[in-house]
Amino acid sequence: MLSPLLAVLAAVCNALASALQRKAARDEPAEENLSLRLVWHLLHRPVWLGGFLTIIASFLLQATALGSGQISVVQPLLALELPTALILARFLLGGRLGRREWLASAVMAAGVAGLIMALRPTRGKVSSVSWVEWLTGCGVNALVIVAGVLWARGVSGSRRAAVLGATTGCAFGLTAALMKGMTNTFSHGLAALLTSWQLWAMCATGGCAMFLLQSAMHAGRLLVTQPGLTMADPVVAILWGTLVFQERVRGGLFILLAVLAAAAAAAAVMLLSRSPLLTDESGHGKNAAPEEQDDRAAPQVRNR
Repeated sequence: MLSPLLAVLAAVCNALASALQRKAARDEPAEENLSLRLVWHLLHRPVWLGGFLTIIASFLLQATALGSGQISVVQPLLALELPTALILARFLLGGRLGRREWLASAVMAAGVAGLIMALRPTRGKVSSVSWVEWLTGCGVNALVIVAGVLWARGVSGSRRAAVLGATTGCAFGLTAALMKGMTNTFSHGLAALLTSWQLWAMCATGGCAMFLLQSAMHAGRLLVTQPGLTMADPVVAILWGTLVFQERVRGGLFILLAVLAAAAAAAAVMLLSRSPLLTDESGHGKNAAPEEQDDRAAPQVRNR
């Protein structure tokens, strides 16, 4: 029970970090999207740094959870970040949670729980993963991320935001897989950890995921970015758990139940993303293009 609890606490930290970092990123110019200048400007904003420190706390909680539990359980639980962010916005930023938000939050929690209960993953064997399996898994995952970034560069507005959201989720899924491998190496001592390739690959992938996250937040409304960001991570993690880490899941009818539970959670994510408590007025910098401003014309409230 310790691993799921730590995963839920990590989701809470992620929710707080998301609110702080979105507040910092919303006023940056549109032309800085997918640019290192965006990160440089954000580094000078205390609100963004506060969100970054919260992400570090989330990282430590997530690493501990992955070290003692299955990636197919930990990463889906992290998807509870979205309803948690909604509740935090209610108490920290003011506003009112309507019946729709409460219902969608309950449906999402039930969907995540149903997904895990239907699959019921068993503990895998990370130590027995071969170099070929690591190379294949990382290579395929990295190709998906690169394809997403190239796709995002070729589109604009809502499409770019949606593609970047899903691409960021895939990057966080790869980071979690490398983190899982890193925690296994740590069991052999600190020296083994510092000399393991998983640690440094995880740092590089995590940095890439953070960069993509800032660009996804900067690209458009939460309504567009959040569904892909929330759902891609657990999907990628479950694929890593079952195909690489040998975490066995139940088949047959339980697969259908898992798909239905995931679909319910995805529908709840889309509904929660419409909540004004999770969005801001502009969703972007003041220099946004006119077509992007039209795309964000729905009523929103600004994080404070």
